Amino acid sequence: MTPLGILLRGAGHEPAHYALVLATAAAAIGRPVTVLATNAGLALLRRDTPLLADPREALLAGRGVAGIGTLLEAANELGLRLIACEAGMRAEGIAPGDLAEGVEVAGVVTFLESVGSGGLLSL
Repeated sequence: MTPLGILLRGAGHEPAHYALVLATAAAAIGRPVTVLATNAGLALLRRDTPLLADPREALLAGRGVAGIGTLLEAANELGLRLIACEAGMRAEGIAPGDLAEGVEVAGVVTFLESVGSGGLLSL
């Protein structure tokens, strides 16, 4: 199937949540998926992601919707490629040790190579 690349640059819970919704859905139907997070979007890939403490997590759980925690687990199980943008990390003062386990540090060229002629989404 055609690869999907998702660029997460937006801050906050909503873009991060929907990036994971799209990524895990695409992976579940067999598409190879790469998520590149940069700048404010890097909050999703931090070891201590503040997004899990966002009040929307409890709201979503109460309504039977998978939250970021559940979707991150699914992303891992589905083999999504999660990349933290090296330049974005420098811009935000994030060290490689601040990232969650399994997150790759690379740049835009690596991201684009992984997607090839596939689709790109930006959130």
